[in-house]
Amino acid sequence: MRQDYESFKNLDTEVLVVGPENTKAFQEYWTKENLPFVGLPDPEHTISGLYGQEVKVLKLGRLPCQMIIDRTGILRFVHYGRSMSDIPSNSEILELLETIESS
Repeated sequence: MRQDYESFKNLDTEVLVVGPENTKAFQEYWTKENLPFVGLPDPEHTISGLYGQEVKVLKLGRLPCQMIIDRTGILRFVHYGRSMSDIPSNSEILELLETIESS
């Protein structure tokens, strides 16, 4: 997401990453990696649970999940991955955003 963050911003889109780490670990990672988007620690899986993101102990934690939520709070797209390699590309997400924006 970092590589294409400007493209997301150009589509008036904010990227929010919800992660399973505690606040301290999350902040350290965000600072170390100098990530330009918003990160939200969710170690108790409260937020991810609200959106149906699965936690699989045998898969080392949360399965990937990408969502597009519009300004009114409507979920416009969701992809629940089955593994860490099952993640839509940035170009796929950007194309969806362009489609949503034009509708």
